[in-house]
Amino acid sequence: MAKKGSTEATVEERLQALYDLQEIDSKIDRIRTIRGELPLEVQDLEDEVAGLETRINNADEAIQALETEISNKKNQIKDSEAAIKKYEEQQKNVRNNREFDAISKEMEYQALEIELAEKKIREFQAQIENKKEINDASKVKLEETKQELEAKKNELDEIIAETEKEEKELQAQSKKAEEVIEDRLLSAYKRIRDNARNGLAVVPVERSACGGCFNKIPPQRQLDINSHKKVIVCEHCGRILVDPKMAGIEEVVEEKPKRRTKRTARAKK
Repeated sequence: MAKKGSTEATVEERLQALYDLQEIDSKIDRIRTIRGELPLEVQDLEDEVAGLETRINNADEAIQALETEISNKKNQIKDSEAAIKKYEEQQKNVRNNREFDAISKEMEYQALEIELAEKKIREFQAQIENKKEINDASKVKLEETKQELEAKKNELDEIIAETEKEEKELQAQSKKAEEVIEDRLLSAYKRIRDNARNGLAVVPVERSACGGCFNKIPPQRQLDINSHKKVIVCEHCGRILVDPKMAGIEEVVEEKPKRRTKRTARAKK
């Protein structure tokens, strides 16, 4: 559905509205350029902090699980030692060699269980030490990252505080300017802006060249642009072209060198 008043507007009025919108959006772009990569840097640091905190929490849980395993193994050793003492007492009251051998095998089994448990404890302790070293390094990195994040946030907050009011006013102006431009033309403008590296979708002709890509524009095409009879785009970059007067630029006319005639040459002699 066409916007109110957009169908009645002349091509010149549409072009002027587009150029005015471009001027407003370019001011918003400049404000955002001042912020630079800070918002992305803050986001990256926040993600890094979250990742480090998760890594530290996971390591703490792993250390706790290993300490529980060590405690279980120590209890297992105590049980095996108690069993060995019990078997030693039983050996004193055996009635034959077969019973003595059976109890001896049980004692050997419990001794092997103690040996295996002690080996596991050493392995778990080594893993704990390794995880603690990694965790300590992660905690140092986390503290450094938090400090960097705080500094970047403060820097970003200062810039936002300085520019937020102006940006909001410009955004309101941009929305208002969009209301007088027909949907088809506005969609084309936004598409060109998205594809343009510098965000320029509407540019004036300057020194007979496109103000966006600086390629020369043929004289006849310049006349068509100045006539305001239709919307004309650059053949090279696709930007919408307006004449210099619409952009408030005084066109510089290059003086052609005077042709030397025979009469002038004779007069000089």
